[in-house]
Amino acid sequence: MHSAPTAAAPGEGTPAVTPTHCPYCALQCGMGLRARGAGAVELVERPEFPVNRGALCGKGRTAPELLSPGLRLTGPLVRDAASGALVPASWEQALDRIAEGLRRTRREHGADAVGVFGGGGLTNEKAYALGKFARVVLGTSQIDYNGRFCMSSAAAAHQRAFGLDRGLPFPLADVSRTGCLILVGSNLAETMPPALRYLTELRENGGKLIVVDPRRTRTAEAADLHLAARPGTDLALALGLLHLVVAEGRTDEEFIRERTLGWAEARAGAMAHWPEYVERITGVPLPRLREAAELFCEAESAMVLTARGPEQQAKGTDTVGAWINLCLATGRAGRPLSGYGCLTGQGNGQGGREHGQKADQLPGYRKLTDPAAREHVARVWGVAPESLPGPGRSAYELLEALGGDIRSLLLMGSNPVVSAPRAGHIEERLRALDFLAVADVVLSETAALADVVLPVTQWAEETGTVTNLEGRVLLRRRALDPPKGVRSDLYVLSALAERLGVEKGFPTDPEEVFGELRRASAGGPADYSGISYRRLIEEQGVHWPCPEGDDAGDGDGAGARGAGDGAGDGIAADAGITGGGAGGWAAGSGDRGDGDSGEDGAGGGDAGGGGNGGERRAGRPPESGARPHPGTPRLFLDRFATEDGRARFVPVSHRPSAEEPDEEYPVFLTTGRVLAQYQSGAQTRRVDELNAAAPGPFVQLHPRLAARLGIAEGEEVAVVSRRGRAVAPARVSAGIRPDTVFMPFHWPGAGRANSVTNPALDPTSRMPEFKVCAVRLERATG
Repeated sequence: MHSAPTAAAPGEGTPAVTPTHCPYCALQCGMGLRARGAGAVELVERPEFPVNRGALCGKGRTAPELLSPGLRLTGPLVRDAASGALVPASWEQALDRIAEGLRRTRREHGADAVGVFGGGGLTNEKAYALGKFARVVLGTSQIDYNGRFCMSSAAAAHQRAFGLDRGLPFPLADVSRTGCLILVGSNLAETMPPALRYLTELRENGGKLIVVDPRRTRTAEAADLHLAARPGTDLALALGLLHLVVAEGRTDEEFIRERTLGWAEARAGAMAHWPEYVERITGVPLPRLREAAELFCEAESAMVLTARGPEQQAKGTDTVGAWINLCLATGRAGRPLSGYGCLTGQGNGQGGREHGQKADQLPGYRKLTDPAAREHVARVWGVAPESLPGPGRSAYELLEALGGDIRSLLLMGSNPVVSAPRAGHIEERLRALDFLAVADVVLSETAALADVVLPVTQWAEETGTVTNLEGRVLLRRRALDPPKGVRSDLYVLSALAERLGVEKGFPTDPEEVFGELRRASAGGPADYSGISYRRLIEEQGVHWPCPEGDDAGDGDGAGARGAGDGAGDGIAADAGITGGGAGGWAAGSGDRGDGDSGEDGAGGGDAGGGGNGGERRAGRPPESGARPHPGTPRLFLDRFATEDGRARFVPVSHRPSAEEPDEEYPVFLTTGRVLAQYQSGAQTRRVDELNAAAPGPFVQLHPRLAARLGIAEGEEVAVVSRRGRAVAPARVSAGIRPDTVFMPFHWPGAGRANSVTNPALDPTSRMPEFKVCAVRLERATG
């Protein structure tokens, strides 16, 4: 089905190359596809795409394999009442059965007895339509998505500190030009291999790399300094570094005074975490703490990037907030080549959390509880604002309610049987449902439990937008036709809406859906109203916010200005970074790279002030001769997206993990990904080359722990927690702390790591504590 990537050089008679993007992680690497007939496709490099510059990892390179009909669903399946097996059915039969199942639940138990569960891999159009379907057609508040398990803690911390959540407030390319990077809880070398070049270039440019991880991963091996903190202690580590910064007089008092609020309280919290205390909590020696603080503060510019390590904790929001406090206290935010960012994980993890499939959200990153937001979106949808339900349960809470308050579930693009914490319990809840319908590409472990399974199109067979970790909106383009029995998710929602009595408002054309999404997002924090498919084709993507036409000038003081009015000169000009208007939190395009001080893009502040208050006047055609908004690669260079433009320090204190080791369960377990597999593995486990590289789960443990327990390399080991048990071969390695074991979470069955993990929730983000729990190890054989 696929061949090694080649350079695009079509000659006469050669099929055209369709530019598109990888279906996996949030880098959304550019690639091209050339249809070869009979369902075959050739992968072609796209070196001109700026994020990956043509490079692909093994997952991206083998992505076309899954287009093969032999590896995927090619027709609907329904549960046979007599045999209990899933059997083939027509589309009409399958859709009728879903409609009747949902209708019956609403009739007997009420609208909120129907749940909807989405995914961070759905395109923006699908996520938008799914949220609209839940609220307009089903009338249910019970909708959330698996992205809650990924970036929600960082998103909540972003909102608290900056007034806006976008994973990276700057292009990924800026990382290679900063002076120091602290990378917390990310094994970028395995999870996003094409991005590793930015770390390599950082060090080649003289920058310093600090990696925080309990394991000595491939990423940690590339670092100037590796801080192997105990799992669950990232919050204490950040507070300890801030304590040293204050004690050594390294704070940026002018920045604190001019651009922030709340420093006194945050400072007091940090000073309660003296270095020796932090050393005892984290296990990181004091000299290394001092070295990290020195490297971070002495660099001319610096960044902190977090990933799932610190975020997937029951205190994840506070943990990220502590790292943001470190950036603010040192003036390393809202300035060129500096700032805090989150490495979003899923393919559309950014866009998927912006347009309405979250429990508390409306399109454009609007709040469901905001009357103005409800009125705006209801007007776009042609419904009464009061008809829209309020916020519902978060992802884990929704799943836990299955079979109880929630009796039927429509699930798209997720596999919680493998990916949810306390997965054995969630599998039981799924089995307890009165009715389950799943739309997916493959027969995942969750789909295998369904009453109806619908086969839907994949990335190469459909057109739609995604938003990568930089906030860059991209267009995936259809390169080939799907198998005859496969249809799109948009078709599924349209057909179900019609069967449930809503005949209009759910088009199947993705560009038409995107046009409505633009109107619904207009004036919101994640404003896409100035983005069109044509622009995405012509411009290699557009960073949001991007209001329509000249609306960027509708904020307070934001307007088209030269570079000197925004980021200023000096390092900003040298870096090719230009600022937005004096009142705007959204810096203009600025991707010149030559320091040109020509006219720049507008700021994009909302009429209410900071980018999150009031409704920007958008959705109208631009005036004749008006320039389109250039998009916003860099945020916050002039002001933050709060009402007064100032960032907020949030006072935080270290607290133990929800579950600490004890006599019965004396070891930490942490989980993560490996290079050749992705998320729940539902797709990658079907690709022979990837399975050969990573054939199954394992338990990584330190030689001292292995010797104490009498466990040999390759021996079957049981990892046991208060929730369940997982069994996998031992992988003995000095690259992990002696008090910690690691398991990848890509596999079902006996080796399912999430059978063991803890669903304790962060009180703000409702993120489960995947990354730390207490376990004991047992020899499973002999």
